[in-house]
Amino acid sequence: MSCNYAEGLSPYENKGVLGVPEKFDSLEKLNKKCELLAQFISQAKHVVVHTGAGISTSAGIPDFRGPNGVWTLEKEGKKPTTNISFTDAVPTKTHMILKKLVECNKVHYIVSQNIDGLHLKSGLQRKYLAELHGNMFIDECNLCKRQFVRSCPVETVGKKCSGIPCAAEHVTGRPCRGRLFDGVLDWEHSLPENDLTMAEWHSSIADLSICLGTTLQIVPSGNLPLETVKYGGKLVICNLQPTKHDNKADLTINYYVDDILEKVMSILNIDIPTYSEDDNLIKKADAAILDWTIDRRDVLQLEKIFKAKCKGVKKKRILIKNKRNSTEITGNENSDDKSKIIKLEVKEAINEDIDIKPEIVESISENGITV
Repeated sequence: MSCNYAEGLSPYENKGVLGVPEKFDSLEKLNKKCELLAQFISQAKHVVVHTGAGISTSAGIPDFRGPNGVWTLEKEGKKPTTNISFTDAVPTKTHMILKKLVECNKVHYIVSQNIDGLHLKSGLQRKYLAELHGNMFIDECNLCKRQFVRSCPVETVGKKCSGIPCAAEHVTGRPCRGRLFDGVLDWEHSLPENDLTMAEWHSSIADLSICLGTTLQIVPSGNLPLETVKYGGKLVICNLQPTKHDNKADLTINYYVDDILEKVMSILNIDIPTYSEDDNLIKKADAAILDWTIDRRDVLQLEKIFKAKCKGVKKKRILIKNKRNSTEITGNENSDDKSKIIKLEVKEAINEDIDIKPEIVESISENGITV
């Protein structure tokens, strides 16, 4: 099961803007932008990375809205030609780089829209990861909400019951009468509370949010990077297609995310680790019960940090423009429902040089990088 995961979702027509042409920065421009991104990361105190389907395409898992995406081809009555199973897919260079950056304390949290389990396979710890739309390799109890790692992907999606009793007693010592359900959201489901809370708070206290391989069309996931901007932080978007928030980014990079991060790691002088099955918890799930629940203590600790930095601070107003009207988002209009999708016509930049804000151009000049 890979692209046919989408076939298990409920019918839904408003899947966002599909098939927008990809664009690529020149190699010269790419190199300069990667230098700037590396500089941002080095200078930032709290970095959050937001990941979408685009970081898994090099693993053979198709995206959804790209020119050859699942939903783009679906409109034409076609299916992707590349479609590796979730079982066989292994973490990409991007997944392994992100894990390393977390270990080096260069990245402090990852907010994922991906359900493919590749962050889990990479060995990334749960305390550094919010999985907003679920995970094909996770079961969740309908009563105690504890999550457990599976050794194979779920056979259903949309929070359907497997009939298996909750295994909480083996973890907590206290029995639970609940049953395990698949943890993959369908359109009508609310996002998991702790994951969404952690994602929002981390995004709010971050002084740098980096978006990788996502067009940011599904809300609230796609609007979380704006929390960083509203509290005065920087926003970087790395994607092959234009996104609905490009005009609010301090820097946009149009290239393959694997190549972008590889260049950044070289500039930072950090080695890129290779994937090891020894770090893959899925491989260990047959032999032991593995808890994948967000630790409540981590939530409470982050709450204190969030309140200390953000309570009473007035957010910036962000103007979002589309063809018909302009609306100001003040930060109080987030929805907790994955079913709401903002459908916009994405305007391509008339001048490719406008993807760097003027104040960032000044920063580039001050640091000896010219554009």
